[in-house]
Amino acid sequence: MTTAPGVIALLGSGITAGVLFAVALSVLPALFAMPATTYVYAHQLLGRNWDPTMPAVVLTSTLADTLWAVSAGGPVRALAAAAAVLLLGVSAVSHLANVPINRRVKAVTDPGELPAGWTDPRPLWRRWHLLRTALAAAALLLNSLAATWN
Repeated sequence: MTTAPGVIALLGSGITAGVLFAVALSVLPALFAMPATTYVYAHQLLGRNWDPTMPAVVLTSTLADTLWAVSAGGPVRALAAAAAVLLLGVSAVSHLANVPINRRVKAVTDPGELPAGWTDPRPLWRRWHLLRTALAAAALLLNSLAATWN
């Protein structure tokens, strides 16, 4: 790999997969162990610094993979293009599934008093999160293969 887009794509997909894996491995089990009121408070605190950092990392990596695919040839082109599609999938799942759930949790004004009819979003949020984690890991694998292709 000798192109800047390749380096950026590999680094960005590694950060994305690493962050999502860490959340799945450690943060999610901790959130599931909490009572709902504590979970809402913790979720509100944890979510403060993800935006706009992670969307920027994912979209920059997607763009880098796209540029890498355009500038490369052969198998590297196909691998980078596929990684770009996977990262676009990460972004889509985040924006269409996880972010709306996050907004609902952030809208709770008093985590100690959950609104009547409040439903626990953790199981649904986890399913969407695990999907985007798998997509990110697959993108990292493809970028790693592209980076080491001879």
